[in-house]
Amino acid sequence: MTTASLRLSRDDRPILIAALFVLVILVAGTVYTVSRFGSAPLLSPNYLLQQLQVGSFLGIVSAGMMIVILIAQIDLSVPWTLAAAAMMATSVGGPLAIPVGLGVGLLVGLVNGIGVAYLRVPSMIFTLGMNAVMGGLMVAHTGGYAPQTAATALMQTLASGRTLGIPNALFVWAAVSALVAVILRRTPLGRYIYAIGNKEAAAYLAGVDTRRVTVICFVLCALAASLAGVLLAGYSTKAYQGMGDAYLLPSIAAVVIGGTNILGGRGRYLGTLIGVVLIVLLNSVLSIMDMPEAGRQVIYGLVIILMLLVYGRGERVTS
Repeated sequence: MTTASLRLSRDDRPILIAALFVLVILVAGTVYTVSRFGSAPLLSPNYLLQQLQVGSFLGIVSAGMMIVILIAQIDLSVPWTLAAAAMMATSVGGPLAIPVGLGVGLLVGLVNGIGVAYLRVPSMIFTLGMNAVMGGLMVAHTGGYAPQTAATALMQTLASGRTLGIPNALFVWAAVSALVAVILRRTPLGRYIYAIGNKEAAAYLAGVDTRRVTVICFVLCALAASLAGVLLAGYSTKAYQGMGDAYLLPSIAAVVIGGTNILGGRGRYLGTLIGVVLIVLLNSVLSIMDMPEAGRQVIYGLVIILMLLVYGRGERVTS
């Protein structure tokens, strides 16, 4: 019982710290906006809903990223998977737009999974190469110009519409969150994911088909990225090159901020949710402070490096 209590405390500590930082950002942002503008938009329900609507795209990407990080892998093809899904969905149009966009993610995920699981290429190298391939294919597809196509009405409704005053994008994010939470906590696949992340060789010897599970994880990650791309195209009413670049580092940062061990095997989806909210609020405050995009990327990178050092040190001490 003592061991279980310690494990619970270890898993919950990063979540509590992230939640505390959310409160700190809210307070600091409110003080800054009141002192500079005489108002507190961060405390406005409409403003918060708007920020969460924009953050839902990051939340969906982060859900997929968490799955591959839990098996001690990484997916660096997310930027162009997201962009390619959006560009192909808007190019096809009509009722096939969303299925085609998700199909792009399915294909990319399969290729990534096979490359990592069966060809045994390190995920960082293989997915980075896949990102370059997808970028080249999309440039060839558009001739190097911005696509002259528009999102379908359904894509715009899912991304920008509201139901009972709540953005539809939040309902999509909630559905994805529920699915990921159930997979990780209530299914054999979830147990296999944690087992592989802790020790792939031990999971294999225990009878887990580690290769198939790895492929499934990369497919889920790419599907999440492609869904985010379809929604983002609906929100922007069009697709454009480079639209996924802003989601790679923040998605990784959201996952590790929420307490998921970047070395795999440990983490709770609740932590990723809080990590996404923290990133969204941080982005909002930095925008109000006119922080340039370069500065934000530096902040995300420093957060990832810091958490990697903390987790890496913890694993060495444990072993």
